[in-house]
Amino acid sequence: MKKLIVNLCGMVASFSLFITALNVNTNCIAFIHQPKLPKGAERLRKF
Repeated sequence: MKKLIVNLCGMVASFSLFITALNVNTNCIAFIHQPKLPKGAERLRKF
């Protein structure tokens, strides 16, 4: 059971990193609705 929880937490962490990197590199069409990014997310920019 513990291995399952550890694997699940690893998957959630990698998914959240992927979503954050995707969010940093895209903009919202309506600039008023651009959500605030978490601290340190600027490191994930590709430009």
